[in-house]
Amino acid sequence: MAETLTIAPASLQDWALVRAWAAAEGWNPGLADAESFFAQDPAGFFLGRINSEPVSAISVVNYSDDYSFLGFYLVRPDLRGLGHGLATWQAALAHAGGRTVGLDGVPAQQDNYRRSGFVTAYRTARYVGEVPLPDRAPSGVVAADRVDPVALAAYDSACHPADRPRFLRPWLATPGHRALVRVTDGRPTGYGVVRPAESEARIGPLFADTPADAAALLDALASEARAFGAPRVAVDMPEANPAAARLAEERGLEPTFETARMYTGPIREIARERVFGVTTLELG
Repeated sequence: MAETLTIAPASLQDWALVRAWAAAEGWNPGLADAESFFAQDPAGFFLGRINSEPVSAISVVNYSDDYSFLGFYLVRPDLRGLGHGLATWQAALAHAGGRTVGLDGVPAQQDNYRRSGFVTAYRTARYVGEVPLPDRAPSGVVAADRVDPVALAAYDSACHPADRPRFLRPWLATPGHRALVRVTDGRPTGYGVVRPAESEARIGPLFADTPADAAALLDALASEARAFGAPRVAVDMPEANPAAARLAEERGLEPTFETARMYTGPIREIARERVFGVTTLELG
């Protein structure tokens, strides 16, 4: 009898295995990301199973009535090339309905995504390295819990294709995550989060009004990463903001791999010049 693939929603507990798959692929997932991911859309995570054994995974997370993001598209290496990935993809995409769907695609898969209706918007490069310690603590940088959460959520919304308060609240407060805000004249002029991961600490998002705001936050976040034993950091920087790459190079970070941000349709206008680092390649 042929083995049958069944695809069903995944639980938060299931996602520990998927995180391990992502780590094996070298994606360097955060150690405590899953609860924030599931807070946004707990019905947006899927596993394919054969004889009750997980063999494939994908997330299609709905942010709003207009926007969804696809990530964690994985098939167990020993079962690739058998159609399980495509079947999982097709079943999960139905969750997005008529929304525009975004993803960050690795080069090897971009042609496949184009055939599914995705169009490249820009490329993103992961920069990795050890940020030199500044001579003194960057000025104006405070912990996120000292900033009006409404003002911070509004700042985040200006930099993302959809409002995401359900995601943002746990992302800022998860144990181990360090969230910092640059404050100028009493208002946020940037914020960022650093978190432990499989190897280098991951910084994301890194949103800032100016390169100077972004530099202050990057230095402060890298210092926080050292506090939990990670001298090296990784940040995913979009080429749509050329100042991001210049900042990375100034701090001695080096590009490692790249992805392409792709969409199936239009998204709302965002402040691209403020996006020095995307939040995650898995959830946008």
